[in-house]
Amino acid sequence: MVESSLTFLVIVIAIAVLFDFANGFNDAANAIATVVSTRVLTPITAVLMAASLNFVGALSGTAVAKVVGAGIVSAEGITLVTVAAGVGAAAIWVLIATRLGLPISGSHSLVAGVAGAGVATGGFGVLIASGINKVLLGLALAPIVGMAGGFVLMLMLYWVFRGTSHGLVTAIFGKLQMVSAAAMAFSHGSNDAQKTMGIITLALAVHYQWAQRGIPFEVPLWVILLSGTVMGLGTYLGGWRVVRTLGVRIVKMTPIHGFAAEGAAAAVIESASRLGFPLSTTHVISSTIMGQGATVRFSAVRWGVVRGIALAWVLTFPICGLLGWVLMKLLDVVL
Repeated sequence: MVESSLTFLVIVIAIAVLFDFANGFNDAANAIATVVSTRVLTPITAVLMAASLNFVGALSGTAVAKVVGAGIVSAEGITLVTVAAGVGAAAIWVLIATRLGLPISGSHSLVAGVAGAGVATGGFGVLIASGINKVLLGLALAPIVGMAGGFVLMLMLYWVFRGTSHGLVTAIFGKLQMVSAAAMAFSHGSNDAQKTMGIITLALAVHYQWAQRGIPFEVPLWVILLSGTVMGLGTYLGGWRVVRTLGVRIVKMTPIHGFAAEGAAAAVIESASRLGFPLSTTHVISSTIMGQGATVRFSAVRWGVVRGIALAWVLTFPICGLLGWVLMKLLDVVL
C-alpha cells in the first residue's frame, strides 16, 4: 500500500522541506526589514546574518516540534497520506491567501491542515486536545502580548533616554539594533523551523510505527540539521527581495523604534519556543511594530493590518481544517 511505501515517505518529507523553504523565503523580512530600513546594516550583511542565525536557532530545541508532531494528532490513528494531505492543505491556503493579500500564518495553516486530514482519516478521536489547545492559546495571546510588549518597551526607552540628544540615541541604538535583529533571526529559526521538524518526525513515526514499537517521539539529528539548513537557505534567498525593494516597500523607522519592535518580538517568540508554543512570527513582529508605534499616537497603529490579522485568525483554522479533510478524502480515493 502507498502509506507503507518508502518512496511515499520520501515524497512526504520532500513536501515538508519545500514548505520549510517557503517559510524561510517568505518570512525573511521579519528578521531584517527593520534593521535594513534604519540602515544599521547593509542589505547583504543583514541577509547573511538572518540566514545564519535562522539555522542556529533551529538547532536550539525541539519543544515546538514535539507539539506539532506528537501533540496535534495521534500517530497511531493516521497514515502517511494523512500527513501529505495536511501539508498540502496548508500550502494551498498559503498560496490562496497570498494571492488575496491576507496576512495568514503558514504555521497555523500547517497545524489546522494536519488536524483536518487526521479527522478525515480516523475521526475526531485522533485529535489531541492538549496540543491543539496549546496552539490556540498561542494564537490568541501572542499578538496581544507582542503589542503590549512593543508599547511598554518603547515607553521605557523614551523615559530612560528622555534627556538624551537625538544624535546620541541614534548612535547608541544603531549598535543595539544589531543585537535585536540577531535575536529576532535566532528566535524565528527556533520556532518556525521546528514546525517542519515536527511534521517530518511525525511522518517517520507513522511509517516506522514508533508508537506500536514503543519508540519515543524524538526528533532525529538529521531532521534538525535538514530543517535548519533549508530554512536558512530560504531566508538567504528570500532576503534578497529586501535588497531589490529597499526604500520602496519597507516602513521607515529610526534605530530605537526598530530595537523596540525586534526586541519585544524576539522575547515573545523565544519564550514561546522554550515553552513549546507554535506561533506566527509574522503576527508577532507586526504586533510589536504596532505596539511601539502606538506610543507616538494611537492613530499611528495601522488598524487595517490589525483587521487583516484578525480576519486571518478567524479564517485559517476552519478553512485549512476543511481543506485537509477534503484533500485527504480525495487522496484516499486516488491512492
